[in-house]
Amino acid sequence: MKATDIPFVKHIGIEEENTALSLEFKEDILNHIKTIHASAQFTLAETQSGLHLQSLFPELEGKVVPVLRDAQIKYKKPAQKKITAFSSADEEGIEKFRSQFEKKGRGSLQINVEIKDINDLLTCQATFTWFVQAL
Repeated sequence: MKATDIPFVKHIGIEEENTALSLEFKEDILNHIKTIHASAQFTLAETQSGLHLQSLFPELEGKVVPVLRDAQIKYKKPAQKKITAFSSADEEGIEKFRSQFEKKGRGSLQINVEIKDINDLLTCQATFTWFVQAL
């Protein structure tokens, strides 16, 4: 299943734009101070990390179960406009994952995500650790 096909992701309105995901500034995802709710930002970041994981290993689609094991997130500035998530993983981590997976049929990988608004203001940073197990 593609990360953007998850019902909750659709429910809050996350949209795919090229290789990044975005979330419009809209009333139904705002918090009590009229900024994008922390949980909506978390969902955007977590979904972007899953999409990035899928893009790194397309050959594993349908052959593994990826499960989020750990998440660390820091909210930097209030999100007061449309936001977009950008993800990355370091090459050393990718190679370590490949090696683990080839040897044991499972492995872990960290994906880093930054969320920025349309003015390039960093609203949050996160690191997600995915555990991937062969079926």
